[in-house]
Amino acid sequence: MGRVEVAAIVSLWVIIISILVNRIVPDPYMDEIFHIPQLQEYCKGNFKTWNPMITTPPGLYYLSLAHVASLFPGMFFVGGASSFSELCSTAILRSINGVLAVISSIIIYEIIIHLRTAIDEKRATLYAVVLALYPLHWFFTFLYYTDVASETSVLAMYLACIKKKYRLSASLGALTVLIRQTNIIWVLFVMCTGIIDVTLGCQKYNLRVDEVDTSIRKHSQSTNKDVSAGSLRRRKFDNAKGSMNHFTPSASALSTTQESGLLDEIQTIILRSWQLKWELLLSFSPYLIIFVAFIAFVCWNGSVVLGAKEAHAVSSHFAQVMYFGLVSALAMGPTHCNLHQASALFLSLWKTRPLSFFVGFICLLTGLLFIHFFSIAHPYLLADNRHYTFYLWRKVIKAHPLMKYLLVPLYIYSWFSISSILGKAQRKIWVLAYFLATAAVLVPAPLIEFRYFTTPFYFLILHSNIDNIRSWLLMGTLYMVINVFTMIMFLFRPFRWEHEAGIQRFIW
Repeated sequence: MGRVEVAAIVSLWVIIISILVNRIVPDPYMDEIFHIPQLQEYCKGNFKTWNPMITTPPGLYYLSLAHVASLFPGMFFVGGASSFSELCSTAILRSINGVLAVISSIIIYEIIIHLRTAIDEKRATLYAVVLALYPLHWFFTFLYYTDVASETSVLAMYLACIKKKYRLSASLGALTVLIRQTNIIWVLFVMCTGIIDVTLGCQKYNLRVDEVDTSIRKHSQSTNKDVSAGSLRRRKFDNAKGSMNHFTPSASALSTTQESGLLDEIQTIILRSWQLKWELLLSFSPYLIIFVAFIAFVCWNGSVVLGAKEAHAVSSHFAQVMYFGLVSALAMGPTHCNLHQASALFLSLWKTRPLSFFVGFICLLTGLLFIHFFSIAHPYLLADNRHYTFYLWRKVIKAHPLMKYLLVPLYIYSWFSISSILGKAQRKIWVLAYFLATAAVLVPAPLIEFRYFTTPFYFLILHSNIDNIRSWLLMGTLYMVINVFTMIMFLFRPFRWEHEAGIQRFIW
């Protein structure tokens, strides 16, 4: 029932806002001026045509063709379109992201109930609806961008993996790389989480069997009943085996994170991986095939991106990781930005002093170095006043020569808070893998684009195990306020450039 409720709620605002956007902004805008004409060429059968300004692969276009093909018979029958290419209008093409947004919300719901088996449907429905409102995801639902398709395919790949449907997961991984090539990082991350769950899950299973053996010995020594210890052991063994088969990352994390350190987890993963090498190879080799194919593509293409290679060259933009930490902490403000969390974090550091203070100093120093040497002001960021990042850069980060350094403690606090909450809910090796994946996605990007933060943010919040209903309601309210503001600015506050014809609009 929860899936239906989530789909219905999300569909409601998708339909209403889509009609409003298409009525006020009927023509392609911003990056749509590249994507929509390209897809319209595909609709005409011109598959050899390619706009050199497009940076991403044609995965979204293939999905769009399937979407248009599903609509064409009905539209042709009612006289809405006389040809396939005629149906490829801006409004129809934008609607694919509306459909994907609904699918994404259902996938998020499925991930929540799979990771947290004890949660009830009402809570899972609330969480999924709130996450569907996340501003960076919500806004691009109504435009023909790759973001919603990218996030949906990544989450679908992850859901298939945690359900141990590895071949399906890898197939979805191939699709997600076809939509946005940087998703190769999330393919590797999902593969790593699958291996972690299998290897450390087996460790947990073996511990359970040992506990069963111990309980059997105690039972046989303390009772003279005619119960067969062998049958008791066999019955409990089967129960433990069943628990392992239904193993979920969050359930294991709760028991494992407090008992073992990072090095212990790495050692266990290496040993168990060797013991299960053939099973792991059979299950996870499809992910490796995708990775090898991606490397071959990069060698052939000479770059990760397809077009506009000079403007999207790989960089060492380590400051991106700092920005992501603060933006994510603010997006989860009720959890991270409160006195209780700040005091709890300080007390945890105080208990482990002086080591924690030394680590904090190193992190602060590293953050200052990142901001000073690896903070990139991309020409697009400095010149395009249609993006909110333009104003944040000028009015906040560049408000004073020292301002960018004064923000470093906030970046460090954000990551300390994120690590603290994740560390209580997930294994240490999972937290490390997540951090490395996030850095691998963001650091090479020279341009500050908050929409690049969406996928790592979803992985973060889905695994933070936030149970406070008040926090979720406050986040939902915050997201709705931001969404109303950004949509009003986009639709009803247009402006013009003196040097270029046409109406300009504010966008993320």
